[in-house]
Amino acid sequence: MRTFGFPEFLFILQAVQWTLALSLIAFVGGALLGLVIALARTSESRFARGAAVTFIQIFQGTPLLLQLFLIFFGAPVLGLDINPWIAAGAALILNSAAFLGEIWRGCIEAVPRGQIEAAQALNLRYVARMRDVVLPQAFKIALAPTVGYVVQIIKGTSLAAIIGFTEVTRAGQIINNATFQPLQVFATVAAIYFVICWPLSLLAARMERRRAQALAR
Repeated sequence: MRTFGFPEFLFILQAVQWTLALSLIAFVGGALLGLVIALARTSESRFARGAAVTFIQIFQGTPLLLQLFLIFFGAPVLGLDINPWIAAGAALILNSAAFLGEIWRGCIEAVPRGQIEAAQALNLRYVARMRDVVLPQAFKIALAPTVGYVVQIIKGTSLAAIIGFTEVTRAGQIINNATFQPLQVFATVAAIYFVICWPLSLLAARMERRRAQALAR
């Protein structure tokens, strides 16, 4: 039986690149779709608002693990060839879009009403109003909560281990099956996640404090 040592630690550490890659895919894809969701939630179209609310309720109201299962095991039933990369990426993008869309919807609505009324007084249409007046201000409000949510995305990638995607948690499972030393193995996995997420949590808190100080002036 193998014992947990440096080669095993290195194997887990090398899986960090796949955790970060999957997190990046989830964030970029989720951000693009989330922006569409946020704009739909604040649009003047009742249909767009209703569709966005339905999307958010589905993906916020069901566990991410279940969404992974439905995509990974459901796609072959529909005749689609899918691998763990695609399944994990799709599930995390859809899930992240629902949460980011709602976060950013709140940030858009946090822009002072007077700014929007001034843009309307200048006869700016919805697209120009959002592009030139609302979104630049909402972006500043959204920075801290967005960075904070990235931490949740990174931790959420651990669920991809259940469908065979080899990220940090899955690498830990493989090593544990070979060494039967779960305490050492999963303590290492937890430490790696902590090292990745803690600086982001500090950054989000610092951004929040700086914004609160700016508003207090």
